[in-house]
Amino acid sequence: MPATSAGLLLYRIDATGLLELWLVHPGGPYWTGKDTAAWSVPKGEYGLEEEPREIALREFEEECGFPAPDVPLSLLGRYRQASGKVVSIYVGETSAELEFVGSNTCEIEWPPRSGKTLTIPEVDDARWIGMSDAETKLVKGQRPLLVSLRARLDDAGRQYRTE
Repeated sequence: MPATSAGLLLYRIDATGLLELWLVHPGGPYWTGKDTAAWSVPKGEYGLEEEPREIALREFEEECGFPAPDVPLSLLGRYRQASGKVVSIYVGETSAELEFVGSNTCEIEWPPRSGKTLTIPEVDDARWIGMSDAETKLVKGQRPLLVSLRARLDDAGRQYRTE
């Protein structure tokens, strides 16, 4: 059975019609200075007994430093990553002004195979990113969710622009 994660993708359509996504940037020395293919939906792993939607909400709060806005959420899709992990992405639209507070921390071995541990923030930044920028900033395994989101908005007749 592959590992499973659940994440929460919040989006907004600003006053100019620009479609923006709330994305997070992982913390730690490996990701420092990386921007292309480095951003992600706030997400985390879960077990068989856990409810993915609840995990998505929990991980959002842990990684962003505040609870997700109370908006309707629905499953956007399940996406298999190159590692084999399957990520369930829940999506919701908000008009809330969000501001990154800070994330929980975790320990990693750094440098790799050194036996030394380093405590790092799981996320070091989170912000609204326009759809066209998200197409290059989002990690490759999560880029298919952009197609799904656009299709959902188009099917609903929503008007938006990507640049």
